[in-house]
Amino acid sequence: MDSPRAANLASVSARPRVGVVGAGQLARMMAESAPRAGVDVVVLAESESDSAVVLGVETVLGSPRDRAALHQLAERCDVVTFDHELVDLDLLGEMEKGGTVIFPSPDALRWASDKAHQRRGLAELGLPVPRFAVVETLDQVDEALQDWPSPPVVKSARGGYDGRGVVVSSSFEEARVETLQFLRHSPVVLEERVPLLAEVAQLVARSPSGEFATYPLVTTVQVEGMCAEVLYPTPHQTSDARLLAQTIAEHIGLVGIMAVELFVTPAGLLVNEVALRPHNSGHWTIEGCRTSQFANHLRAVSAQPLGDCDAMVTAAAMVNLVGGDQPSDDDAPARHPDVAFHLYGKSWRPGRKLGHVTAVGENLDDVRARAWAAARDWGTREGVRE
Repeated sequence: MDSPRAANLASVSARPRVGVVGAGQLARMMAESAPRAGVDVVVLAESESDSAVVLGVETVLGSPRDRAALHQLAERCDVVTFDHELVDLDLLGEMEKGGTVIFPSPDALRWASDKAHQRRGLAELGLPVPRFAVVETLDQVDEALQDWPSPPVVKSARGGYDGRGVVVSSSFEEARVETLQFLRHSPVVLEERVPLLAEVAQLVARSPSGEFATYPLVTTVQVEGMCAEVLYPTPHQTSDARLLAQTIAEHIGLVGIMAVELFVTPAGLLVNEVALRPHNSGHWTIEGCRTSQFANHLRAVSAQPLGDCDAMVTAAAMVNLVGGDQPSDDDAPARHPDVAFHLYGKSWRPGRKLGHVTAVGENLDDVRARAWAAARDWGTREGVRE
């Protein structure tokens, strides 16, 4: 399923130009990693206040769904990639057919942007997933929920992120009400709640030639639908996670980084979701691994050999910085010189993800305590805590 247009990159100058659709924190960190990856980055931004634009990255202003803006980005670059999935796949498909090199491809990206497509595809591959049903009308809900042991998790098939578009219903009636709300904009995926021991994430990279690299498995902790912390190493080590990720990557023709979020249950691993871009679960790789997820994503989409994904540290903890009730304390980084602060250049707002911190060292309990101490001192809001 790999694109034959990847061969076009072989004739690119020694320093490829990578266009990123979106200019949020992921695009910002890609731009920060660009020198090590040997590329230049251009972003498509909707606002001059977007995170990557504030950093001073070369910018095209426009919507990710605007044909003219996308073509302008493509004309400046050798390959186009993404920092989010809220895009027009049909328009991108037209551009790909016209010769634009797009990684991941629009067909692959559908696996991340459409949860219904993703769930059906994973099930067809025979991979372990929670029991699910896809509904497109409210009339289908009662039939879909027959014999379910408990109220389902309700997910909008398109458009959700960071807990938005997901409701863990407390009753079947609530599930019906939330399904009706989501159906106004998208099909809905209903999923059975499963007994969770933990959540883990497997991050992988794949190049156009099929070269495959795997990052260490990590534990992720969610609070109110948003990732609060990521911990390495995880006590839930399993070779199944790598096998599941490689199966998906090869089937969809992945080019770039992919994160596979997994549920650890008494019966084994279940695939929760996949993301075809740098992912919150991989932010720790900036300090913790020989090649960060951002550098490897850029290397993959520009058809360069992948970098070493091995950990350089014994333990690492990443904690997200989330705006509290009061503006954050800009002096906090100076009080925690043993913790790496990554601020995204966003304006403060309660509940908004504004950055992350990473602590590395020899002992997981120690690095976790240091990361949380820095996050609390900076002002991470109540409710997102250790």
